[in-house]
Amino acid sequence: MNLLISIMMLAATPPVTIYDFHADVDIRNWIIVDDVVMGGRSSGSINLTADGHGAFEGDVSLANNGGFSSVRFRPAGINVGVHNKVVIRLRGDGKRYQFRLKSNTRDYHSYLAHFDTNGEWQEIEIELSDMYPAFRGRKLSIPNFSHEDIAEVAFLIGNKKEEEFRLLIDWIVLR
Repeated sequence: MNLLISIMMLAATPPVTIYDFHADVDIRNWIIVDDVVMGGRSSGSINLTADGHGAFEGDVSLANNGGFSSVRFRPAGINVGVHNKVVIRLRGDGKRYQFRLKSNTRDYHSYLAHFDTNGEWQEIEIELSDMYPAFRGRKLSIPNFSHEDIAEVAFLIGNKKEEEFRLLIDWIVLR
């Protein structure tokens, strides 16, 4: 009986919005971090489209040992609670991206999951417990994400090749 009650409570729990892009949203708190921080030459940007979607786009360059572009946002006080997955509505360009989380902005490492885009609008579902810790592209020997809070979310492209990219983001929620 307790399992049934737990399942019913989880089903009745509304999603928690991490970010909802729309025509009137202020995106100045989204920050680009490219490989230029270590001498690379990649160039990304985040803009709001006329339809109210976040557009993370640019060029990844391998020059000077570069190879990535990312965009980051630090939400105010996101508690995971009973939620066990992140769901993102987005439209990519057929390329592979990473979704990243931090539970503490002072941590060097992030928890990440890869996802592939198909050129159409998609809802990407990522189990929080599947997000593994990594730092500078190396997986760490510490447990996967199991924290109560989310202090930063990010998208990163770094496929070890030079490429243009464009990722439209509609919303990010916890379910």
